[in-house]
Amino acid sequence: MALLGGLTWAVWLSAPAAVSAQDSRGEAVPVLSDAAVVSVITVLPGDRLYSLFGHTIIRVHDPDIGLDVGFNFGTFDFPQTLLGGAGFVARFAYGKLDYMLGTSRAPLDASAWYWNQERRASIEQTLDLTPDQARSLFALLVENARPENRIYRYDFFFDNCSTRPRDVFETILGPELKASLEDPGRSFRQLLDPNLVGNPGVDLSMDIGLGQPADRQATARDALFLPEYLMEWLGSSTIGAPGAERPLVSRTDTLTWGPGAGEREPALPWPTILGWILAVGLVLVTIGDRKAAHGARRWLDGILFGVVGIAGFVLAFLTFVSLHTVTNGNLNLMWAIPTHVVPSVALLSGKNPRWLRPYMLITLALAVLFLLGLPFWPQDIPAAVIPFVIGICARAAALAFPPSTSEAQASDGSSR
Repeated sequence: MALLGGLTWAVWLSAPAAVSAQDSRGEAVPVLSDAAVVSVITVLPGDRLYSLFGHTIIRVHDPDIGLDVGFNFGTFDFPQTLLGGAGFVARFAYGKLDYMLGTSRAPLDASAWYWNQERRASIEQTLDLTPDQARSLFALLVENARPENRIYRYDFFFDNCSTRPRDVFETILGPELKASLEDPGRSFRQLLDPNLVGNPGVDLSMDIGLGQPADRQATARDALFLPEYLMEWLGSSTIGAPGAERPLVSRTDTLTWGPGAGEREPALPWPTILGWILAVGLVLVTIGDRKAAHGARRWLDGILFGVVGIAGFVLAFLTFVSLHTVTNGNLNLMWAIPTHVVPSVALLSGKNPRWLRPYMLITLALAVLFLLGLPFWPQDIPAAVIPFVIGICARAAALAFPPSTSEAQASDGSSR
């Protein structure tokens, strides 16, 4: 949903000085002629992580004064070093990531670049605005693009490169803007799914990290955090006083297109497949150990609960520490428990503390409760999680109910 690249401030200064005016800061800003046209370019999703949800650019083109500028709310600086990249990811996880409104010349060239480099198609919608509305919208964008105003705190669902253009249009057009797009009838989480069918690993990570707020039913306006929904919203909207309404979009042009454009090929659901392979393996090992009165498999259980505990720390951070609101109330913390790292260390170090059995009994109870409550939880749980939790149940049961000494001796006798 974001565009990588730098900012070009005041690209409109290349417009002829004769059509420029000074603002309150004494800086030159062009005055749009009546020939100015405002359009919205929607770049469809791509295959790379940052491009999975598409992108939106507002274009202002005034042939009379030689102006053609794109306003892009999806600009961010991604560090080129490993340490800097880790810091970027950490800020994103904490919810303290800053995006910027960037400006660029020749937005149609950007559209061509998206196609040539990433095979991402672009569609342009020309808006039927009056000259005064176009000038007001341009002035607002110029003001927002100033160095002191261009930075904003990014929020994936509620404040991004697609919701910001929506807010601009609502501000400028006011009550004359009438949207007729119906509610999608899906939650925020479900709205993401069509964009993730080709990336099951990313889909699973997002589904596990998002909490109950992501399962709230989204309104038509909420859905505009996705650029393609914003494109539909613009296409369904009208403008004008009652009785004199006209379509907001006067013309739609496909800028770039080709075989496969806009298509999302489903990928093999490998997380679910691997999850069931792991679950079946852990269950079979547990049953076999029980029959053989085998003791704890310390390395296996230590690694398993260590990985689950680390995942629990990440979820706990997102739920209780980060500034994100859509990660709150995450029921996956019933099985991904941060304290699992403690028994993991004990098992890997060869210790058998007294608290291990009651701890694993509680772990088993929570995991079973989690599975039994799946039809009733207010949170959508991904399918790949279910077999993984079944595997946790199997190994927690093995540690909570180890074979007795008599069973072990009987097993040794029968083996002899």
